[in-house]
Amino acid sequence: MAATGFRITYATMSADDPELNEHYERAVEKVRREWLGQKHPFFVNGEERWGGDTHVERSPIDRDLVVGEFAQGTRQDVKDAVAAARAFFPEWSGMPWQERVAIMRRAAEVISERVFELAALMAVEVGKNRLEALGDVQETAELIEYYCDSMERNEGFSKPMSSLSESERNRDVLKPYGVWGVISPFNFPFALAGGPVGAALVTGNCVVLKPSNAGAAMGVKLYEALRDGGVPAGAFHTITGRGSEVGQEIQENPDVDGLTFTGSYEVGMGIYKNFARDFPKPAICEMGGKNPVVVSARADLDKAVEGVARSAFGFGGQKCSAASRVYVQREIYDEFVERLRARAEQIAVGDPLKRENWLGPVINEDAVQTYLRAAEEARASGRIVTGGEKVEDGDLARGNFVRPTVAEVPRDSWIWKEELFVPFVAVGPVDSMEEGIELANRTEYGLTAGFFSEDDAEVQRFLDGIHAGVVYVNRRAGATTGAWPGYQPFGGWKGSGTTGKAGGGDYYVQQYMREQSQTVIEE
Repeated sequence: MAATGFRITYATMSADDPELNEHYERAVEKVRREWLGQKHPFFVNGEERWGGDTHVERSPIDRDLVVGEFAQGTRQDVKDAVAAARAFFPEWSGMPWQERVAIMRRAAEVISERVFELAALMAVEVGKNRLEALGDVQETAELIEYYCDSMERNEGFSKPMSSLSESERNRDVLKPYGVWGVISPFNFPFALAGGPVGAALVTGNCVVLKPSNAGAAMGVKLYEALRDGGVPAGAFHTITGRGSEVGQEIQENPDVDGLTFTGSYEVGMGIYKNFARDFPKPAICEMGGKNPVVVSARADLDKAVEGVARSAFGFGGQKCSAASRVYVQREIYDEFVERLRARAEQIAVGDPLKRENWLGPVINEDAVQTYLRAAEEARASGRIVTGGEKVEDGDLARGNFVRPTVAEVPRDSWIWKEELFVPFVAVGPVDSMEEGIELANRTEYGLTAGFFSEDDAEVQRFLDGIHAGVVYVNRRAGATTGAWPGYQPFGGWKGSGTTGKAGGGDYYVQQYMREQSQTVIEE
């Protein structure tokens, strides 16, 4: 719960809440005045370090706006962090689990207390609108809280077992691995760093975090929040830097016992195949999606259009859960496409720090070029229903702003297959909901999926037949997006995830521990 007392989640926030907006506006001013443009070290064993060189991070809102200058770690910095983490591991893991839970709960409280300032900084750094940014920060706190709850519900994951005699005492115990690496992405720069970090720490591992260089400020602020919440210096180390240096060393260092990665399929599969060398080691990799929505002829079109628009265009489609392909039963196809076109054209595109703008920029020039390449393909092979253009109006020309796009393309177009990570959705007709489900499953990914129908039998057929880890039915707030800890566990099947266990769910935190059977004979 945020310090102000009102509930913040992706599905329940309202841009009309005057108290929320008043707090946020004050936070924006503080960030502009005190936080932007500073030089930032990273932290190894509590020590400030400056690495080999620095990276100047500019806001996707305006290339002239400098978020900060961030020290770039070296392989030696990572080696030092891993060594310090390993040295501290006996103390951290040997602490009673109740004490670790108390520390992590305090860290979650610190995050909630700073939710508005952190969200304002996030909006500048990655271009999220205020509601998306507030949700990202608060989700981080609630993920940590949820993993603390898991430890308590399971009494520290130490359970008595049956005995074969009166002299035999048996226990089944889950124990932490040791040193855990976390490599986090730009798109949820707090939740997808803080969630895995929190799970690893509360279970007794020591952690080395590498945030994305496009989310470096949030990585530094996460370190500060956990430090101020009482996490010891030896337990948590944060190193900003390049993937080719910092990320590679985390993957290759033999003293890293487990790793959580969120990012592309190509990089994730490389980690999954190569991280374990001399013996098996856990690699939790979340690797994106090409998420489908199936719209039945029995759907409520108001729900379907709003749900697809929010999922396809929220944060510029830069969510691994974003809706990027929609299969609509032919009887209602034309009406659906026309309504989606109208809804897309209503979306206010602009500076996400301003209350009236819902869609901010994409993260960088590479994303702009991906968007323009998809638009070119759509024009060449099909048609663009709306959008397909970079925004060059006034001050927006200095940022990475593009129009929300709806396209109709042939089924053999690569637009149906590739994860684009931009506000671009393909739509196409199907003759039946069964055909829609079959096409929805025809992908190497299996992260999220959505369905719209008012027919209970159809809903059950969809739930029985869809191959995805997170599914939503008739969800106006987001056809494929908006999971929240304790409500919708988030994790993918097939090429979207390596473990089949979902963040914010009952089976996630156990992945950061390994099982030991203990038998003691007392005669």
